[in-house]
Amino acid sequence: MAGDALDDPLGGLAVSPSIAVVGLGGAGSEAVQDLVALGLPGARAIAVNTDAMHLGRVGVDERILLGRRELQGRGSGGDRAAVLRAAEESRDELVRRLSRFEIVFLLAGLGGGTGSALLPYLSKELRGTPTLPVPIVFLPFHLELESNPTRRENVDGSVAELEELGGLLLALANEKLRRFDSLPVNRVFRVRNAYLHGLIASLVDMVDHPSQLNVDLASLKGHLRQSGLSTLIIGEEHISEPGRLVHQALADSMLDFRLPEHPSALVHLEGGTNLTLQTIDEVLREVRDRLREPTRLVLGTRIRPEPREVLRLTAVLGGLRPRTVREALRPPKPVPAV
Repeated sequence: MAGDALDDPLGGLAVSPSIAVVGLGGAGSEAVQDLVALGLPGARAIAVNTDAMHLGRVGVDERILLGRRELQGRGSGGDRAAVLRAAEESRDELVRRLSRFEIVFLLAGLGGGTGSALLPYLSKELRGTPTLPVPIVFLPFHLELESNPTRRENVDGSVAELEELGGLLLALANEKLRRFDSLPVNRVFRVRNAYLHGLIASLVDMVDHPSQLNVDLASLKGHLRQSGLSTLIIGEEHISEPGRLVHQALADSMLDFRLPEHPSALVHLEGGTNLTLQTIDEVLREVRDRLREPTRLVLGTRIRPEPREVLRLTAVLGGLRPRTVREALRPPKPVPAV
């Protein structure tokens, strides 16, 4: 037995990062259910809420009820301060149960009390552990914010805290769902969650599988430490159109952010045995053009063991300005009539 252990260079170590997707509050927990239905092999699904009734009907692996004394399982009523008191009461349990994972995706709809308070709180607490927290926010429609000052205050406060923390922040804008306004509401939110599933799956796949030019979890963490506030884009394009790949990823994004003049970029390309250096060069030229000469560019590539007609792009864009999401939340100014 001892000889077998010595012959194993991995020494029994886990080679895939452990992943959790955590829904905070009602909207976050509902989204986690959709992600589980779409398939996230190996990921642990967890719901955290102050509403015991909602928590009881969510189909996830684990549930955490906050504020048994403070809120008695009846929800927060939009009171962020009460949620923070409940979270502080359960801090040790929350950190212990979440910090056992290497990557934790934290999902929350902003505007109410539970998700708005918990998302920045847990993102900050997990920074003090080896875990990489990835906060994911669902931003309300502009009309919701214009007509509800309390909701606007909750959203602005949460986003401000998240922007100041830096690191990876994925802000999905409900306003961008208006392109699907002829679909039933439930289907529209499933479209958003399917896009989110693609973001999460692409990021996990990038760090989970070895590549010719490798980007592992340590590489991602190192890039984020140097890049400040960052976001993620994904895209696919036919191998005959590599010059359109970055444009397609940016144009189809449901994320709300403003690119700075010269962001940093960690770019990961996946193709088949027919992927050529010329194709990679075309993609990198488009990266430089679209991102206006990024300050730092890191490249990773993975070649699958068969020819492929589709190129896949996963790119972490860093150096975003403070207030980038809050600025994007403002509705566009109407164009004056001539």
